[in-house]
Amino acid sequence: MGYKSGFVTIIGRPNVGKSTLLNRLTGEKIAITSDKPQTTRNTIKAIVTGEQSQVVFIDTPGIHKPRTKLGEYMVNVAQGTLNEVDLVLFMVDATEGMPGAGDRYIIEQLKNVRTPVILIINKIDLVKKELLLPLISSYKDLMDFAAIIPISALDGSGTEDVMKEITDKLPEGPKYFPEDMITDQPEKNIVAELIREKILMLVKDEIPHGVGVEVVTFKERENKNIIDIQANIYCEKKSHKSILIGKEGRMLKEIGTLARQDIERLLGSKVFLELWVKVKPDWRNDVSVLRMLGYQ
Repeated sequence: MGYKSGFVTIIGRPNVGKSTLLNRLTGEKIAITSDKPQTTRNTIKAIVTGEQSQVVFIDTPGIHKPRTKLGEYMVNVAQGTLNEVDLVLFMVDATEGMPGAGDRYIIEQLKNVRTPVILIINKIDLVKKELLLPLISSYKDLMDFAAIIPISALDGSGTEDVMKEITDKLPEGPKYFPEDMITDQPEKNIVAELIREKILMLVKDEIPHGVGVEVVTFKERENKNIIDIQANIYCEKKSHKSILIGKEGRMLKEIGTLARQDIERLLGSKVFLELWVKVKPDWRNDVSVLRMLGYQ
């Protein structure tokens, strides 16, 4: 049997664990994870290369009913990938019980897609075993899935079955990327996402989705293993700016410290990180700002 390769997209409603699964399958921190929905904005390619196969994962924003131009962009990105890949992983949350309106909405869209769809039922570590069979059965009634795999992306159970099912179903093909490449995202993009992840983690309520991060400078110091990074954090209101900076700058300092630790691990280098907070009212509906932040 020849070498197998192909493109796989992970879709599902916001906050079902798509990024956690992606990081688990690649063994690297490529996608940001957060307990807040709609944290993934750009399509992220993660590459898993084995002796017999190469799987290129595309992690898309969650499908939801959009309320802003950024929201529309995110949904269009998610839907546009479905017919362009070799396999769709549709992920649902076991803790939410029987299929709700949001998952049924996605299933109706998937019925028009030519690509085979594998159903991934995540967070099985949080539900009673006897509830799983009726749950699987209820999804089977809604659509003819290529496979149904219960997993816990958090503790890893079932994730090996996911990789096996993917490689079984992929076509024979070339190695698209070099063996040592794990993502096509520029380092600047991943750095911006890691900073945004820390904001999502530390700042509460309405601010996080009104935050965008732009890496302005990314320079290696000559003859020193140090990278200087300056980044702007954009928010929508002056009151948000003061919360992001915090009393005596404490919040911004904590965001910077946690982000720097992750960035240093990612780059394998010492990092000097400077963060600035700027107010741009309603930037999520401003096409020029969206373009500047990489949301084409």
